[in-house]
Amino acid sequence: MKKILILSLSLLFVGLSIAQNKLSIAQAVSGQYREFYPQHITGFEWMPGSDMYAVIEGYQSVGIYNAKGDEQAEIKLDQLNSALETSFPYIASITWKNADEFYVFDGKSYFVYNWKTKQGSRIAKAKFAFENQKLNAKSGLVAHTNQNNLFITKETTTLNVTDFDDKNIVSGQAIARSEFGITNGIFWSPTGNKLAFYQKDESNVSDYPLLDISETPGKLNSIKYPMAGQGSEKASVGIFDVKSKKVVYLEFKGGKEHYYTNLSWTPDETKILVAELNREQNHMHLNVYDAATGKFLETLFEEKNNKYVEPEHPAHFLPGNSSKFIWLTEKDGFNNLYLFDMSSKKETQLTKNKWVVKDIIEVTSKGVYFTGTGEDPRNTMLYYVDWKGKQSLITKTPGQHSVKLNLAKGLVFDQFSNISTPNIAQIIDLKGKVKKELVKAKNPYENTTIGKAEYGTIKSKDGTDLHYRLIKPSNFDESKKYPVLVYVYGGPHAQMVTNSWLGGASLWMHWMAEQGYIVFTVDNRGSAHRGRDFENIIHRNLGKHEIEDQIAGVEFLKTQSYVDADRMAVHGWSFGGYMTISLMLKEAGVFNVGVAGGPVTDWAYYEVMYGERYMDMPKENPEGYEETALRNHVDKLEGKLMLIHGTADNVVVMQHSLDLIKNFIDKGKQVDFFPYPMHEHNVYGKDRIHLMTKVLEYIIEHNK
Repeated sequence: MKKILILSLSLLFVGLSIAQNKLSIAQAVSGQYREFYPQHITGFEWMPGSDMYAVIEGYQSVGIYNAKGDEQAEIKLDQLNSALETSFPYIASITWKNADEFYVFDGKSYFVYNWKTKQGSRIAKAKFAFENQKLNAKSGLVAHTNQNNLFITKETTTLNVTDFDDKNIVSGQAIARSEFGITNGIFWSPTGNKLAFYQKDESNVSDYPLLDISETPGKLNSIKYPMAGQGSEKASVGIFDVKSKKVVYLEFKGGKEHYYTNLSWTPDETKILVAELNREQNHMHLNVYDAATGKFLETLFEEKNNKYVEPEHPAHFLPGNSSKFIWLTEKDGFNNLYLFDMSSKKETQLTKNKWVVKDIIEVTSKGVYFTGTGEDPRNTMLYYVDWKGKQSLITKTPGQHSVKLNLAKGLVFDQFSNISTPNIAQIIDLKGKVKKELVKAKNPYENTTIGKAEYGTIKSKDGTDLHYRLIKPSNFDESKKYPVLVYVYGGPHAQMVTNSWLGGASLWMHWMAEQGYIVFTVDNRGSAHRGRDFENIIHRNLGKHEIEDQIAGVEFLKTQSYVDADRMAVHGWSFGGYMTISLMLKEAGVFNVGVAGGPVTDWAYYEVMYGERYMDMPKENPEGYEETALRNHVDKLEGKLMLIHGTADNVVVMQHSLDLIKNFIDKGKQVDFFPYPMHEHNVYGKDRIHLMTKVLEYIIEHNK
């Protein structure tokens, strides 16, 4: 099999004896996903009904192979462009239509290509750019948005699904600011006969101004931004019948600002299931609606919690069965799988793990294939459970596994790494036996000077194990004293320390270690993949337990003979920016210097969906909002602090940083501030090198 250029995670576990080259900061920032990628397979897709598969090779060709790894065909970029009469700059992905044909998208049009006849044609070209596009592989129809309306395109004919002049009415886009597992706003029925879509009315949501300096004079771009306790969007779900060209809306009976998520179709396309969550986010109903009329039919079950309920996964129906489905919920403390029968209303708990099920991969007539952490929350492993609850582990080697199933042939494409394995891509059977190794990547740092990352656990204040990563320089000398940089995120739905090739770290952390630093990260309570109680302990007082756990990490560092406890720095972005400032203020004197990027500084300025889940509304929790508003702690600052913010940030708006800086000024406290013009919530592209140079040089300068 050819060498295949592909994606991967990065970071190093083992110190290298043959290292020759030193990392530049530019390499450390931009090279992690370029020159230092371990060899990887990109775009793997099983061919329908076959043991053959396709991969994207260097983004310049599609290679088709059999299960033994023997090449059957190669479709080069120029060949594809010639057959389709277009000009792809590269091939990003393909979607199989059948064993002979696949779909491909060039950003403007969809095409179908027959790899056997080497012929193809355009199947969809809109009169304007595709946005939020969703192809139905069976029908060949493409649903997509333009501005605030939804359309369906076939060939060169574009049909309006919605036609609203009012810009406050937005159709076909993600709602609830992409919380609750929502990633899109378009949901084709299985055969493409009908199209469900989200619609939101943002009339009650405040406008928020963002400055655009790309023109002279500059101008204000307004976005809709619902802040905690204020007016929120009103959601609905429309159903478009392709044949009749008519839209009906689901008959929602809940509050106007309720959330509607986890939408799924029954296999026979007659019903739609939607999880309805109240604005307080502590009471969920799983409701059923008639897909032809939109009429509410029944509530299948409810779920309550005195903190919050967070449905994030749709119902997964058994194949050809419109009554039985799998539901994923953490109501027993951990994400587990439940089999529910709509006819009998009977629920059966299939898994009873004391660890987290991550995703449902495929449901069969006999059981469920799913990924989960297993006993080590740093892993992602593939499992199977049958209807009697008998569970088995398929991927045997611990690590972070990404899989594609071919159940018709009893095969799995498995690609994984761990802290000692750069990357392995292989085909295995359903028992985990390796049938063919496709890639075994070499260490991409074998000629580069890089240090060693160590992994372990410390105890939180309540005795919970917390996982950490500690990076030392390549020339580490235990008799010396080293300054420390603590990198922190600390918020929900994120995990910084993983059993992957780079252990979850960024390559710039290794550059920093080579400057004579210890770089340390610990996943505190509140972070991901440890179960409900580990996360929701943060409810109503964000930062309290997270700070305790970060300080537990500091205390651990102080017990290490090689740590200079008088030279500590902290850096983080977003929630990590909030944590950085919190540590500088609420644990004043521990850190000499902090750099906070895109920081939340007052949860009342943050969005409704996320903020109210973890803090409740401001009127319901005034003490919590008062304590977590960092302006109320500015007089405690010791050491040097720099805030960094993108001027076009539409996630954590600039008001957070400006408000806090005003309060520092009012208290006579000196801080530094650096804006990144026209960047949003993070800084990407070539400017990211500038960003990380700014961050790390500031830390080195002020932590002497």
